[in-house]
Amino acid sequence: MKTESIIFDMDGTLWDSAANVAASWNDILKTAPDIDLTLTADDIKSIMGLTMDAIADKFFSSLPQERRLQLMDQCGSHENDYLRVHGGTLFDDLEKTLSVLSAHHRLFIVSNCQSGYIEAFLEYNNFGKYITDHLCWGDNQLPKSENIRLIMTKNNITDGVYVGDTQGDCNSAYSAGTRFIYAAYGFGTADRYDCAINSISELINIIE
Repeated sequence: MKTESIIFDMDGTLWDSAANVAASWNDILKTAPDIDLTLTADDIKSIMGLTMDAIADKFFSSLPQERRLQLMDQCGSHENDYLRVHGGTLFDDLEKTLSVLSAHHRLFIVSNCQSGYIEAFLEYNNFGKYITDHLCWGDNQLPKSENIRLIMTKNNITDGVYVGDTQGDCNSAYSAGTRFIYAAYGFGTADRYDCAINSISELINIIE
């Protein structure tokens, strides 16, 4: 598959941060007087790919809307700080793959995460040297399909592909008018794709 630019999803595609995200959120939740909730890594995996307001509705549905969003902001902010220190689990051969691909392709990240999350990933792993640009829901509260379009327009991407692991990633890629590579090793499923991979390193042979 020939392409000039590759746009990546984050969770389930580049890394698994679920355990540390759960730990960081539980730091906040145990100090909240109005909710009795302890989250697990599986809880976090179940909502990865959703926007932050949708996650607040799922986990904090017993609280008024304003309080849900306030608590979500607290969790997200602490999560970013926590991941800058503790990171997450990278999928096998990720850095090698990014290094090889970035030599001849521009690499981007588009995620439904909060602002600061992608930056924490790049900072902890020193991956900023591989990534040309990134955009997320927290930057503008737009759906992933719109942010894929925006990053393509901003960076003059006319020949690109989106790599993700969920049906939402699949739908967003095709809605944005680009091709989709399904990361079958990730957290979700997809009912259609241009290509499927069982490890991130397979991209080297597919793209190169």
